[in-house]
Parts: sequence; structure tokens; C-alpha cells
Amino acid sequence: MQVERTNVNRDITDKEKYQQLGQRWYDASDDPIALLRSQNQLTTPWILAEIRKYIGYHAEILDIGCGAGFFANEAAKAEHKVTGVDIAENALQVAAAHDETKSVRYMAADAYALPFARESFDVVVAMDLLEHVSDPQKIIFEASRVLRPGGLFFFHTFNRNRWSFLFVIKGMQWFVKNTTRETHVYSLFRKPQEVDEWVNNAGMDIQIMRGTAPIIFQKAFWKLLRTREVPKNFKFKWTKSTSSSYLGYAKKLREH
Repeated sequence: MQVERTNVNRDITDKEKYQQLGQRWYDASDDPIALLRSQNQLTTPWILAEIRKYIGYHAEILDIGCGAGFFANEAAKAEHKVTGVDIAENALQVAAAHDETKSVRYMAADAYALPFARESFDVVVAMDLLEHVSDPQKIIFEASRVLRPGGLFFFHTFNRNRWSFLFVIKGMQWFVKNTTRETHVYSLFRKPQEVDEWVNNAGMDIQIMRGTAPIIFQKAFWKLLRTREVPKNFKFKWTKSTSSSYLGYAKKLREH
């Protein structure tokens, strides 16, 4: 499948790694990307359920920073019309190769200046993106611009505090192979109240925020600590606390 190209902005941390992962997006256990795959097993079904509940069964969805298509391809299998954009063209090629429906439109595009008209989508998704860019507010404004009134904006990111520094940054460097200092940059982590303010300024209202965390009392967690590789059966859970990792969505109620 040919990936479409537009002018792209290269402002993203560890961008070269995302270009070079190739099939390891889906296969690697000795890389932080394996944790992202495991986390998606928790978050993607919930997001799709919320879309069905509030938008319907055939939504037009934009996945910003879609990577290798973990969410986009599942949304397409749920019969939504999906567009995925990212700056890592190699990742987009992997995403397209794993698109069982062959229906997802993958594009290399700039998240700061999305190549879509105002009010083009019912849903915009930005999973694990806000903590990798220098101006997340600009991306949130773009998400709002391309959302239709009543549309939903989903996001997942990391809180900025001592706990997340120890658990997310240091913990991954200590216990997951091939984690680099560029994998996560602490200063780019986003407090929930910051995201809430940016979303509100963009004409959207937060509907829910909920935390996620790895399940500690599982054999896979202890195997990870022992081997520094992520087992295939490694699982995440929902938590009441947003002190580390959190997911939420906002509804577009007005123009910004």
C-alpha cells in the first residue's frame, strides 16, 4: 500500500527509533514498544466502546501519531472509516501492511498543521503523543479544528511528578531492554490540569480521565523484572489514580 505524503514537522522525541522499528513494532519483546502493545489491549476496546455509545458504529476517525496502526487497524476492523497520520513513514508502511481491512488511509503528515478541512471527523485520537512533542496545545487545537460539533477527542499521556519520573522513566530504563533516554523526556510529561486547560481553550470539555497501570501481581510482571523483556501476556489495568499514566476524552461543544 502506498502511504500518502504531505509536509511533515519533525518535532518529536526519539523519532529515528520509530522509523527503524519495522516489524519489531509487532514482534519485539525487548523494547518499550512491547509495553505499548500491551497497554493498547486495555485501552483500545474501551475507546471503541465509547465511540459506539456516543457516536455510532460507523464513525470517521483520525488517529494522530498513529505509529504502526495499533489503534487505527482495530478501529477499521470495527467498521469505522479511519485515517492515520504520523511523521514516521516507515511505521506507516508497517501499519498499512497490518491493516487486515485494507481500508485505512495512512498519510505522512504534520500534526501541527493537519491537511484536513474544518469539521472533517467525528473522532480524533492522540494516543501517547502529547508527551513526545514540544507544543501539545497546538496539536489539541488542530484536533478540535478538524472535529465536528459533538465529536470526541481521545488522548493518553503521562503525568509529571516524582512517581512518574521513577516509575515510567527510570523504571523503563532499568527494566526494559533498548529503552533510551530519548524514549521519554520528563519535562514533556503533561499534568492532567494542563491538558484540561488546553482542551478547554480549544472549545472542548473533558468528559472523563482515568488512570492506567501495569498489573503488579502477575507472573508476567515478575518475569519482566527478571529478564528485562515484556512477556506477551503482560497486562495493564484501570486505576482511580492519574498519578502516572492516564487516558481521557473530551467532547467538542463550541468553536475556539
